[in-house]
Formats: sequence, C-alpha cells, structure tokens
Amino acid sequence: MALVVMKFGGSSVADSDKIKHVASRIVAKKKAGNKVVAVVSAPGDMTDDLLTMANKITSDPPVREMDMLLATGEMVSISLLAMAIDAVGAKVISMTGPQAGITADADHTRARIKKINQKKVKDQLDKNNIVIVAGFQALNPNGDITTLGRGGSDLTAVALAAALEADSCEIYSDVEGVYAADPRIIKDAKKIDYVSYDEMLEMAGSGAQVLQSRSVEVAKKFGVEIHSRSTFSENQGTIITSEEKIRRKKMEALLVSGIAFDRNQVKFTIIDLPDLPGVAAKIFGGLAKIGVNVDMIVQSAAVDKKNDISFTISRQDMKKTQMELDKTVSEFDGASVICDEHIAKISIIGIGMKSNPGVAAQMFEILSKKGINIEMISTSEIKISCIIDEVDVIKAVDELHKDFGLSKKKQENLM
Repeated sequence: MALVVMKFGGSSVADSDKIKHVASRIVAKKKAGNKVVAVVSAPGDMTDDLLTMANKITSDPPVREMDMLLATGEMVSISLLAMAIDAVGAKVISMTGPQAGITADADHTRARIKKINQKKVKDQLDKNNIVIVAGFQALNPNGDITTLGRGGSDLTAVALAAALEADSCEIYSDVEGVYAADPRIIKDAKKIDYVSYDEMLEMAGSGAQVLQSRSVEVAKKFGVEIHSRSTFSENQGTIITSEEKIRRKKMEALLVSGIAFDRNQVKFTIIDLPDLPGVAAKIFGGLAKIGVNVDMIVQSAAVDKKNDISFTISRQDMKKTQMELDKTVSEFDGASVICDEHIAKISIIGIGMKSNPGVAAQMFEILSKKGINIEMISTSEIKISCIIDEVDVIKAVDELHKDFGLSKKKQENLM
C-alpha cells in the first residue's frame, strides 16, 4: 500500500463545491489502495483578507499575534474538508500543524521547520484514516503557533512527504503544472513535462508562483519527487525531480526551460560611499540583522575614492530597509540613498545553459532590439536575470518566449 501526500492550494478549496470536489479526489486516491495525507491552504483569498483586516487595526501588528490570526485560515479548510470526506462515508481526521508534530524555530511569520514527529500521523494512518493537515503552520520552541511564510503549505507537504517517506508528493493548484512562461500572460506557453530541482528553485526565486522555493530546497535535500498538477484535471502535470533523472529521459536538455518575471522588487542605490574595506559589510550586515534578504547587488568602480552600490530586495521589505539605510548611511559623509519602486526582474532559466555559450548575449540582443534597457545583471550556472523598467516586463517576456522557441506550436514542430 503506497503512501501519498496530496497538497491543495487556496484556489482548490475556495468554496463549498470546490471543497467537495477535493474531497472526492482524496477519497478516490484512498479507494485506489493508498494511504493518504492531505495538506491544505486557507480557502481562496482568506489569508489576504486577514492581512487586510489586521492592517485596518494597526500598521505594525505584533508578529506573534499575526501568526495567531493567519493560522486560522488553514484551520477553516481542514475542518470543512474533513466534514466533506466524512459526508461520503470515508474515515478521516483533521490536524493542525502542531497536532501533526511539526515544530519550527522561533522566527514568527517566516519560521523554518526543525523537526516532524510522525507518530500521530502514522497512528491515524494505521487506523485507516485519511489525515488532513493544516499547511503553513507549526509549533515554535515557546509553545506558540508560528507560520512558514507565504506558500508555506507547499513546504508542509514536502516536509511531511520526506518525514513519512511517502511514495509520492502531489501538489495541486488551478494550473496543470509548470509552464515555460506565465500562461496568464503568454497564451501559447507550453507546459514542461519534467523540470530539475535547480531549475525550479531558480524559477521560484525569480517570480514564478508555482511552488514555494523553500519547499523545493527540502525536496532536493531529501529526494522527494514532486508532481505539480491541476485539481480540476486528470492530465499529467509537471514532475520536479533530479537533473540526472531528466537527462536519462532526454538526450539533450533544452537551452532555456522557462522564463520568469517578478514585479515585487525594489531597487536601492547608495551614492558616494567611501571606497574603504568594511563599508559593504556594515550596510549588508545591518540589513541581515533585520531579516532583509538581498537579491541582486552591483557595485560601481571607484571614482575619487567614492563608489555607488545598487541592490534589489522584495517590496515587502522596502519600509524597514529604508529606515535601516537612513540610519547606516548617515555615518558616511556625503552618501545618500535613492529608492526605485518601478522596476521588475526578468529571468531565463535552463540546465541547457551549462553547455551552451552565448545565451546571455542572445538574451541581451533580444531585449536591445525591443528598446528595453537593462539596469542590472545577475547570472548563475543555469539562470540569467536582468532588472528592467516594470513597463517593459510583458514585452520582454513575450519576445524572450518567442526567440527561445518556447511556444506550444514551436515545440510541436520540433517533434
């Protein structure tokens, strides 16, 4: 008897009809001879609605109380889904994250899982129960409920699959898998059959909203193969697995597997910093202490013993970054800070880049021909990212998608 972990996102449990549909899929999986653990997110836009309510009360809510509030969304889902499964005669029990034995560190709103005690879940599976677990939440060392960051239900599912040594981990959403580009923007974007952990990590970190990047990190670490698929279709989705398995299936990896973009970026530039050892360490050390994750960094060549540093962060960290920089930069005579909110990051990703030179030049030429200016560049072995003006994002995605041959029609012609 196989053990399957099934995760359903908020759009999959947004109303009573959808909850009943998810219940039918879970029961069908159980009747097929499997043990089933289902992880669910809060219904629909409930998390966003709760955030809005909190911000109407205060602009600076205590993080502990914010976790107490946000964790309620998943509790609504697990109880309603358990009721729907019980109504069709299947044995079921719902559990919060803490009840399922998930413990995390003390970092509220973006906690990291430390351990999963599988005993309670295994005991319920041994009783032939379907187990419904609230995603996104865990218990911290102080005995308080904490949350795992946006998209944390993906992490819950993958971590449970690893801890329980599940035979498969299926992540369900309202799309049929991972696409070469956002199908809401590029209508003929093709679905990718197989994508490596590293490619998926780069896509997630570049703005693709398919899987939380931390869930992919855990999947890679523990060898959990993920099947990303649609709640509302029986079609095969996308398998996220090791690069070795993908290369065994395909003689050659695609040059570029996908294109991602992220509008949730802000660029800070610090002008006229002294060109001295320790200056960058002081600036970025201060940001690290307040929990700001810096993405791309560019430092100019020194002129008259002064230089400029530009870097990008997530928009949600803009306010506290500005406050920290105002405090730090005041120590450097003549230095000043500029914030640009009107930027976006565009990225191309593919393991085929490892063995193909000239990809960066091709990307830059495509953008240049369309009059798109590049403000910053960052590269890795399998990714090239550029910061551009946000007004050019859709045009950039469309042109890169066409020129790198990622449309459905192009792929069909190659077969």
